[in-house]
This record gives sequence, structure tokens and C-alpha cells, in this order.
Amino acid sequence: MNAESFSYIAGLVKGRSGLVLTPDKGYMLETRLAPLLKREGLTSLDALALKLRDPRAAVLAEQVTEALTTNESSFFRDGKPFDHLRKLLPGLAAARPAGAKLRIWSAACSTGQEAYSIAMIAQELAPQLGNRPVEILGTDISTEVLARAREGWFTQFEVQRGLPARLLVKHFRQQETRWQVAAELRAMTKFERFNLLSDLRGLGRFDVIFCRNVLIYFDAPTKARVLGAMAEQLAADGVLYLGGAETVLGLTEKVVPVAGERGAYERPRPAAMAG
Repeated sequence: MNAESFSYIAGLVKGRSGLVLTPDKGYMLETRLAPLLKREGLTSLDALALKLRDPRAAVLAEQVTEALTTNESSFFRDGKPFDHLRKLLPGLAAARPAGAKLRIWSAACSTGQEAYSIAMIAQELAPQLGNRPVEILGTDISTEVLARAREGWFTQFEVQRGLPARLLVKHFRQQETRWQVAAELRAMTKFERFNLLSDLRGLGRFDVIFCRNVLIYFDAPTKARVLGAMAEQLAADGVLYLGGAETVLGLTEKVVPVAGERGAYERPRPAAMAG
């Protein structure tokens, strides 16, 4: 693939998803896009770049973007945010008016492991939450992974990654070599296609937002924009979880680190802002 073709595909994907593809990602393009080339009867990535220049190729451009956005996930990934969530939710529930539901957003949810991990915690804490309803929204740019998330089917390999055996037995049913999430957890979650570069206001207000290991693929201005928009949708006492290696430093002042917690952020308290 020549440099011009790479540059064109990279620009198209960045414009549609925020994902920044650096020149060293040529191999990733070849691997991820090979099935699409075959399906389209194209002989090379250069031929694909040429076809994408056609204004009528919007569907193809969407498919290329979906193929290149990372879909890596596991249950209770990185542990720490979920430990913090267990401590956080009862306090949030106590601060809410009677009947108000708690809303949690799993952004770039991939095949749903994060959203279902949150659902397991919410169900486990139900008595401490006063049996308050909890709504979990999982969003992703890829329709393919969302379809899998909605069905809630996982392979033996996927359930072995991060999921304790007691929770597997409690919340999943087995069919041959696959496992499906229990119906009551699926009822707590809904999965929708959504692009993080879009206007977030239509999603409403959230008590908790998970946006982990997503921003690492964006450039600084895009990170700043997304973080600022997420802060606007976060409840005054809510928490935003980012990946352990991610930071808001130099990007936004609309959220600040939660004291003593790695990867957890909150909106600045009025006193802190005044000081």
C-alpha cells in the first residue's frame, strides 16, 4: 500500500471515529481489512482507497471504520474501577430521590463484557441500593459487536478471562461450548450504536461513565473534546472511569482525579473550584 492510500484511509477513519492510525499500523490495516477486500473483490488496499474516494461509497467507509476500531474486552477488566464502583453505588443511590434510577454508561462497550460486569455488581448490591432500578447503556461504533453484546453469548475462552467461577455459575447458562448471560442481567442493559464524536447530550445524564482504554486512540484535541462533553453529562456527584494509563492532565479541568483512586475522575467540588 502506498503512502497516499494509507493517508487517505487513515484520514477517513479519523474523521468518522476519532481513531488515529499512525504509519506503523500498515500491518493492522492489512490484517483487519483482508476479509473486506475479499468480499468486495478488491486486490489491494490501494484499490480500496481508490474505491473509498467515490462519494457513493459511504457504506463501505462505515465498514472500514468498524473493522479498524479496536474491540478488545474482558470481564472485570483491570479490577480497580469495579472495586471502586462497589463502594460508590450505595452512596449515589442514597443521594437520589425515591424512584429515580441510577444510569451507567459503558462507552465503546465492544461485545458487552464491561456492561455485564457492571450489571452483576448492581444486582449483587440491590439490597444496599434500596432495590432502586439501574439502567446500563452500552454504546459502540460497531454494529457487529453490538449484536453480540445484545445476545449475551460468550465462548469458554471469553468467560475464563476475568470472570470468577461463582459468578459464571450464578449469572450464565451453558449451552454446549458457549455461555449466555442470564435474562435479568440482559434486561438491565441496553446496547446502542453511538459515535463518541457525536453530540452526547441526547444520551441524557449519567451517574457513572466508563470510558476506558478508548481515548488512547485519539489525538489530544479529540480527547479534550470528548472528556469535556462527558463531564457535561456526568451527575454532580458522579464518577468517570478511564483506563489506568489514561489521564486528563492538560486536556480538561472539567473532571479531576478522585483522591486516592487510579483511573477515577469526578467533577470539581465548588470549594475546590473557588480555591
